[in-house]
Amino acid sequence: MKYYFSIPLLCIVGVILVVLDWWWTDVNQIKGEISKAQSDMKLLSPEKYKSLFIYNGIWLAPKNRCECAKADHVHVYQMEDYIDKKDLASIKERRQKEFEHYQKRYPSMTQDIVIAKPNMPLSYPIQGVEVMPLHTIMIPGLGLRGVTEEKYQVILRASLGTLNTLADVSDDVVRGRGKKELLILTSDVELLNFILRHVTYTSVVYQLSAVDMMSFKSKDHVAQFPVIIRQPSLPKLIDPGADRKISSLVTITTKTFLRYHKLRFLIKSIRQYYPDIKIIVADDSEVPEKIIEENIEHYIMPFGKGWFAGRNLAISQVTTKYYLWVDDDYLFTENTKIEKLLDVLERTNLDMVGGSVKGDTYSFQLLYEQSDDGDCLHLRYGSFHKLDGFPNCVVTSGVVNFYLAHTDKSRHVSYDPLLQRVAHSEFFVDGLGILLVGSCSDVSVGHQNHNPASDPNLAKIEDQYKTFRDNTDAQVQFKLALHYFKNRLKCYSTR
Repeated sequence: MKYYFSIPLLCIVGVILVVLDWWWTDVNQIKGEISKAQSDMKLLSPEKYKSLFIYNGIWLAPKNRCECAKADHVHVYQMEDYIDKKDLASIKERRQKEFEHYQKRYPSMTQDIVIAKPNMPLSYPIQGVEVMPLHTIMIPGLGLRGVTEEKYQVILRASLGTLNTLADVSDDVVRGRGKKELLILTSDVELLNFILRHVTYTSVVYQLSAVDMMSFKSKDHVAQFPVIIRQPSLPKLIDPGADRKISSLVTITTKTFLRYHKLRFLIKSIRQYYPDIKIIVADDSEVPEKIIEENIEHYIMPFGKGWFAGRNLAISQVTTKYYLWVDDDYLFTENTKIEKLLDVLERTNLDMVGGSVKGDTYSFQLLYEQSDDGDCLHLRYGSFHKLDGFPNCVVTSGVVNFYLAHTDKSRHVSYDPLLQRVAHSEFFVDGLGILLVGSCSDVSVGHQNHNPASDPNLAKIEDQYKTFRDNTDAQVQFKLALHYFKNRLKCYSTR
């Protein structure tokens, strides 16, 4: 029996040895290929890849810190050198607090990066890839998984930028460096993914905001994903001062026309509660009277220049973070608490917040419909919902002529100087989609008596004022025609 099985056994052993030899040869070959591939997986030298991120001599790659490097013909100003050293710490703290509030009001438009998993078999970023104009970034999430090919070929295409890779490989493997089409050819999938992980995108056209729809192709599979080109704007911060006094944060603004007796009553009431706050008066009266008091700036305009032109002038001279708008016939009372409105703006992302005039908040919604032949705008009185954290406040589209607002945002919207008479809601129409507005019922201002003046001279002035104040049919027609063209409105409804 032993002899009978010896030949087959020897044969089996021989076959096993041959298979093992083949297997060992394959293993060594695979190990060699892996070792070679791993040796191929290296990055460009620092000198080479740094050149991809430099524009006009400045390193523009994403980083946590930047610096202004000294160079020939370059003037460098280190801003802290211009701050009194004893005040630097407190100013930095205030600046950081203001910046955090600014970020709350103007959140970054950059989206979180989302990567499509390789189920098709490409992986790529769905959103969140953003680059500044003329800057260079690495595109995250590119990869190929789950397919086996004798030769892998991947093509990346851009339209507004150029492509490259930080991988240090031959031109036979990567073709088209620095161009809008990048071709990768390799039989090694690991090397392919190494190259893809280090693909760079360089914006080559200066644009403030644009989208480059990238194409990512491998054999029968094609994907598209966006690269956002966006130039961030600089923050605009106003120092509220170390003590954050109300007078360092808020300026009161008003527009007057003829009614100096009303204006003087307003100023007197303001000084009763806020003796140090600055007041700015825009005045387009025919025969101006001098208003000479401490902390009052009085600006004279051409006669009858108009309501919104006066608002623009007044706000253009504000140097504080906020301005409070009041009409010249209002009266401050014990319920005119600017601090309450200030607290709302400091603790929320609202751009402006209104109060009430003798209990009337006059808040309204603006509802917008878009269509091919012109758009529709609907004004409805009321609000959208309550403001979180403030039980007496709501979120709305427009408020009464008594409000506290961020100066910078109001300047951004602007008051259209074409509107000379009885204009109010038009400012909020222009601010739709720009201004976030609130209204609080627990802060109010009084209104001066509407009864005719007993003094004949004052009665004559008020009669003259009414001839300019009343809205004529011609003015209504002008405003609606302006909405038609400027705002591309097909119709406008109120209720």
